[in-house]
Amino acid sequence: MAIEIVTVPDLGGAESVDVIELSVAVGDSVEQEDSLLVLESDKATMDVPSPVSGVLVKFLVADGDTVKVGDPIAEVETIDSATGDAVTIETESAATEAPVENIEPAAVSAPAEAAAQPAPSAETSEQLILVPDIGSDDAVAVIEISVAVGDSVEEGDTLLVLESDKATMDVPSSHSGTVVKIISAEGDMLRTGDQVAVLQVSASYDSVAEGTVAQTSDAQSREADASETPIIEPLTAKPAPAAKPAPVSSNQQHDVSSDVYAGPAVRMLARELGVDLKKVSGTGPKGRVQKDDVNSYVKAALAAEPKASNGAGIPAVPAVDFSQFGPVDTVAMSKIQKLTAANMQRNWLNVPHVTHFDDADITELEAFRKSLKEEGEKRGVRVTPVAFLIKALATSLQAIPEFNRSLASDGEHYIQKHYCNIGMAVDTPRGLVVPVIKNADEKGIWEISADIMRLANSARDGKLTPAEMQGGCFTLSSLGAIGGNGFTPIVNSPEVGILGVSKSQIKPVWNGAEFAPRLMLPLCLSYDHRVINGGDAGRFMTHLVKLLSDIRYLAL
Repeated sequence: MAIEIVTVPDLGGAESVDVIELSVAVGDSVEQEDSLLVLESDKATMDVPSPVSGVLVKFLVADGDTVKVGDPIAEVETIDSATGDAVTIETESAATEAPVENIEPAAVSAPAEAAAQPAPSAETSEQLILVPDIGSDDAVAVIEISVAVGDSVEEGDTLLVLESDKATMDVPSSHSGTVVKIISAEGDMLRTGDQVAVLQVSASYDSVAEGTVAQTSDAQSREADASETPIIEPLTAKPAPAAKPAPVSSNQQHDVSSDVYAGPAVRMLARELGVDLKKVSGTGPKGRVQKDDVNSYVKAALAAEPKASNGAGIPAVPAVDFSQFGPVDTVAMSKIQKLTAANMQRNWLNVPHVTHFDDADITELEAFRKSLKEEGEKRGVRVTPVAFLIKALATSLQAIPEFNRSLASDGEHYIQKHYCNIGMAVDTPRGLVVPVIKNADEKGIWEISADIMRLANSARDGKLTPAEMQGGCFTLSSLGAIGGNGFTPIVNSPEVGILGVSKSQIKPVWNGAEFAPRLMLPLCLSYDHRVINGGDAGRFMTHLVKLLSDIRYLAL
């Protein structure tokens, strides 16, 4: 029987995601690319497809678990498509597995400590576990030892947890066996290849088992005179080096909660929500503050009554029993809907909004766009007004760079960006998401249109990756297909501007001699008045209207 271990694929930048749905049942037959389960991050949901055809043996995770890239999530028994028989698959991980290092035993008189350890038979060996590739040459701190001497572990079980200034990572066991010795200690600084622990494993476990047994037999023969039953002494670890302070990232230098036991992802979430981690009670191992702890703190704070002494709190909305007025249903919000609500409230409370209104004459633009229909069908690309809006916004950001800034966290500086990524709000059944078109200033209308189709389809199918929703400089929210004369969009902080677009209408416009029917597009520009003043907004909107009214300026 050949078992394929399915792992979490590249998440495109997310450190961890939640399992929200198991799509198949144990024993079900699955084809290659069939969805096994669904993951959800703070910004998107994504399916995890089966890499092979076969039968689902078991899930290694459950609904509600949190996983990260590389974590094992399921076992699939592979089936030969020609015969229906199970086939043996040599996975890449097996082909590239690091060579096993065997610890040569040394026979000694059994001291009291060693006597307590059972003597391995000729069918077992000791396996040294090393730190795998951590993607950097820098040393990272050991923040947690997850096993104890004598524990039985399976391949893939976590032995210890490392933490850099950007992420936490588990060090998994490369073999199944019993923990003989733990070499590292909490506070140690480790690099790729450093020693972690020693396991007692079955000699038949790997391809070098025969050599292991031979070494053990030779050692026992050489020391037969010293003891009738030679004892394999565990590898002696060097004294653990003094713990060094973990490196502090630039984002943590001004963090008033830097002495709180929490990972970088939790600290980032706390900074985004304005939470003082010193006030949050940690429910993780050894009091470690987790994301759920921060979210629970925020929920409790929002639900709490404001203190009458300072008058700075926002009065809570009173609870209402709506069932007294008629039939009702209580429906749980999706994770994306809850995150969107929290982000909108935070942005509205923190950003001093101003909205600038104007109309753009898009009569010629629409005529040109419709003339592209036949060529678009040949290319397999549909050109919408949104493509011209995104191109015009990218050009306007270059002309008025004040809108391509973000306020620094210290409130005393701003960040001027020299790249141009435009986000577009997409309404989906799961909630509002904002995929980002990268380097929009360097792309033409055809390229932007293709990006819009791809990202919009991924958004509606729930297949956007976190990387596809990060790095935006400015956001477009278009309600053109729905209707309306205008609205006041909320700035997607830390961006400083967002353009709202409503439904275009034919209106009479004075051309100097008479009123002529023109197709007018309502535009609503909301901006952060801490970074943008009225003059900046006026120049930006005037430039944008000019580009949309005469698209020939887009070529200049």
